[in-house]
Amino acid sequence: MNPTVMRIFVINPGSTSTKLALYDGREQIWKHTLSHSVSELEKFHHVNEQLAYRMEMMEKAIDEAGIDKKFDAVIARGGLLKPTPGGVYLIDEKIKNDLIHSPNEHACNLGALMADILGAECNCPAFIADPEVVDERMPEAAYTGLPEIDRQSIFHALNSKAVSRQYAASIGKRYEDLNLIVVHLGGGISVGAHCHGQVIDNNDALNGDGPFSPERAGTVPAVKLAELCYSGKYTLAEIKKKLVGRGGLAGYLGTSDVALIAEKAEAGEEPFAKVLDAMIYSVAKEVGARSVSLRGKVDAIILTGGIAHSKLCVDKLKYWIDFIAPVIVRAGEDELGSLAYNAHGALCGHFPIRTYNPECVTNNA
Repeated sequence: MNPTVMRIFVINPGSTSTKLALYDGREQIWKHTLSHSVSELEKFHHVNEQLAYRMEMMEKAIDEAGIDKKFDAVIARGGLLKPTPGGVYLIDEKIKNDLIHSPNEHACNLGALMADILGAECNCPAFIADPEVVDERMPEAAYTGLPEIDRQSIFHALNSKAVSRQYAASIGKRYEDLNLIVVHLGGGISVGAHCHGQVIDNNDALNGDGPFSPERAGTVPAVKLAELCYSGKYTLAEIKKKLVGRGGLAGYLGTSDVALIAEKAEAGEEPFAKVLDAMIYSVAKEVGARSVSLRGKVDAIILTGGIAHSKLCVDKLKYWIDFIAPVIVRAGEDELGSLAYNAHGALCGHFPIRTYNPECVTNNA
């Protein structure tokens, strides 16, 4: 197959938007974002009910752009499936069933369902790649100290693996030949130890594990948290919101706008400077923990995500971690490009096309 004429359609649904793109080989030739108002979404009782609504908007956008639906592949954001190794997966009935019945309700679960419908319409394969639940951890990483609670693997797998492969290619090596620590700096922060192509340990960036971030509390003292939960001041929903959504920078400063916080911190304004320093320090400690996962053999530390655009934040983080390994900055998050990259690699035979079989994941405690 000639990669220069390969047409790949990409779908990335988020809470209030659906991002679409068309690639010719690796070149993006069309991009469009569908916005979904809160008032429109309030009509649906469950995110699954939005499928027909989002499909109709997507089909209309494709038609209005005059796009010929002769695609070589359709690929979508993976969604909150059961734990599974990283890679490119052909969407099948098992994937669709687990997304429809996922205990974690999120718009990202619609991606594979939309891709499957469009792929069938266009008579081409439909894929997902490196979903948020990628689990390649060593057995020790799943234990928490409480038998009733396992540590989950939910992190920025798609972007983390994509920037790792791109970095490896830039130095003439394979991702599978390197030991990397990848720090995704966004509304949530994940830090993963990539050992020869496998993420052998990472924090659960969604459910309160690891460093605190612009919107999330991260790991907090367990007994103090239990006391807060039983204080009678908060409902369970309010506690969850304090941990994810209104924790971290938002909890301390009333805003999660890192650009604004960095501006105030650089001017020496308190408490912005101290709180930002504390967040960066908590990230640095997590990087140190991942260096233990790799037994100190780290080829590079990659900083990615939106906060990596901030020179102040990057410089502060480098101060704490550059003794471990060279620090490489790959700012931003190109989920559309990462998905297209994976589909392109699968179609060209560079990446194996996997079959989803979460029961085969045996490295959890």
